[in-house]
Formats: sequence, C-alpha cells, structure tokens
Amino acid sequence: MDLQRYPSTPFGGARKTPGRHGYVAYFPAAIPRTLDLPGATARLLADAEGAVGRLAGIGGLLPNPDLLIRPYLLREALASTRIEGTQASLAEVLESDASGRPANEDVEEVVNYVEAMWWGLGQLDRLPISTRLLSGMHRTLMAGVRGRERSPGELRRTQNWIGGPGSTIETADFVPPPPAGLHDLLADWERFADEEPEMPLLVQNALLHAQFETIHPYLDGNGRLGRLLLVFFLIARERLPSPLLYLSSYLEHNRDAYYGSLQAIREAGDPLPWIELFLTAVETQAGDAIRRSRRIVELQDRYRQVAAAQPSAKNYLALVDLVCENPVLTTATIEDSLAVSRPTALRLLRGMAERGVLEEIGAGLRGQKRYVARELLDAVTEGTESAVG
Repeated sequence: MDLQRYPSTPFGGARKTPGRHGYVAYFPAAIPRTLDLPGATARLLADAEGAVGRLAGIGGLLPNPDLLIRPYLLREALASTRIEGTQASLAEVLESDASGRPANEDVEEVVNYVEAMWWGLGQLDRLPISTRLLSGMHRTLMAGVRGRERSPGELRRTQNWIGGPGSTIETADFVPPPPAGLHDLLADWERFADEEPEMPLLVQNALLHAQFETIHPYLDGNGRLGRLLLVFFLIARERLPSPLLYLSSYLEHNRDAYYGSLQAIREAGDPLPWIELFLTAVETQAGDAIRRSRRIVELQDRYRQVAAAQPSAKNYLALVDLVCENPVLTTATIEDSLAVSRPTALRLLRGMAERGVLEEIGAGLRGQKRYVARELLDAVTEGTESAVG
C-alpha cells in the first residue's frame, strides 16, 4: 500500500507498523460527530428523507408485509453478493428457495444474506447494534459458503488486505487497521451507532457503513455484512417498519463510484462523494420499492379475490400467501406449507393456473411440478435477469 496515497486527515491516515516486519496500514480516526453539509448535499438529504418516509408509510399500510418482503430481501441479497462476484441469477434463487434446497454455493450465499438479516432483526429486542450482534449475523452469513473456513462470527486476529488477484500486503490497494486496534475502533463504532449525534440519521448511517468497511473487522464477508447493515440500521432506528429498501441494486450498478467514494474518505478525508451517492441510492430505491409495493399489493388483492371464489377457499387463500412470498412454487412447497397431500397440492395449483394466476413451467428439482405467478414475478424482478421456465 502506497503510504503517500493516504495522508493524515480527520478520518485517519496510513503509517508503517513497528518492528522488523512492519507494513503500511490505514489507521482510522474516531467517527466525527458533526459534519457540515453544503447546500447541494442538504437538498439530496431532504429528498432521501422524504422518500424513506413515503416508503415507511407504504410499508405500514401493507396488509401483511411479512409476506411481501422476502422477494425484496432476495433481490437485495442477490445484488449485494454480486458486488462480491457471485454469479447467481434471481431466477435460480427463487427456484431454489421454492424447492428448499440451494442449487449451488452462489445461491446459498444469497440465501444466507436473507437469513442473516432475519436473525439480526430477531435479536433487536435484546441486543443493540453491537459487535456481538454483528458477529452473530456474520456467522449466519458465512455458514456453509466460501469463506466458512475463515473464522465466521469471530473478529479477525490476523491482518487482511484488499487488492487484485495475487496481491500481497505490500502491493495491496488498501490495508485495514491491524487486529490489535479493532477493539477500540469497534467500541467507537458501537457508541456512534447508539448515539443521536448532531447530524441527520441518514448521514450517520452513511458514516457507519464507511467506517465498518474501512475497519474490515472480519477475514471475509465484510462487504455483504456492511451493506446489510445499511437497511438494518434504518429498521433498528424505526425509520422503516421492515426491509423493503434494497440499496445494493443501486450500488451494484454504480460499483466503481461506490468503491471510489469510500476510497475518497480514506485518501482525501472527503466523505461527501459517498454520502451523496448513498442519499441518491436511498431516494432512487425507495421510489422503486414504493412502485413495486403498489403493484404487488394490486396483484395480491386480485389473486385473493380469485381464491375466495373457489371451493376450499381457505386453502386457495393460503396458496396466495405462498405466492406472495415466492412467485415460483412447487408441489412439494404446497404439500409442506399447507399440510396437504400431493393430489390436493396439484389440484390447488392447477385450479389457480386455470384462472390465470399461475402458469405451469415444467419439472424442477426431484421432478416436482413447478408453477410461476408470472405477473408477480415480473413485478419483483423487473430490471434483473428473471427468466424462469
């Protein structure tokens, strides 16, 4: 790492570690508690805050938001893991989710992201945003996937670095702080996460993410966990009722600007490029989530009207709930979730197919018949590779 690229700024600086085998690493400063925003950034902030408020309002009005957020979370998880190089498609993830068996390790990384979010949300009643909470989420995130041998759920005890294939600690683009400093840095990070500093919540959120990425406290999975925390923080602070906001899609499409803006903090002590990118992502993706939510609710209402008109309406209505969790269904999904026989599962699926809600798309894993709610799938997957069947 080039020492000259990282001069001392209020956000930190680079220096050589002591000893015969010393190396250049970056040493972050404590997170600043105040920050002056220029007019242009303040306007972006106002737009982003308004969008979050509108999305929270939509989320609070959803008849059963838990049924609708899994497709959103899968979309967020897919985009976040793609930033790290995962090659799964949303179609693969939805089909694997329907079958209950990840098709490959890439898909499992996406599923783990969703499970880490749910695990963390389930702990908020008894744990603040803290290292303990982070480590539990990290353990879930890394279970059974690439990097599982690199101490999941444990803060790193050795040095890591960021660079191209084959890079060494001397040639790396960026070397995070040595492990001896993690305790103090994470203690400051925890305090900042729990405080209400003299800055808007979204700016606090952006700085928390930037500092987490700079500390890089785990040997692997830091990027995924850091992006998960962007939305997690808004839920923990009760600005969103549920994880309907998927920021990683925007960051994936603006990957160079994302990484470059984080580097601007380390190299020049300038947080504005990252804060502005983050605020733009929030406004853009909140607007997109609102539009999709309205469309999904319209489809859910129409499907429920169809289901309510059928004999055995109770089972048909339960089937609609399953469709809203995942628009790709298998006979096994219906059998397991509704506790019905295979003939009954097939009758329910065929009944909704005859009424235009579902479409049969052939056999999936283990020869299970698969059906897709095509309109709902399109509403969830618009803008991604979504071909199913």
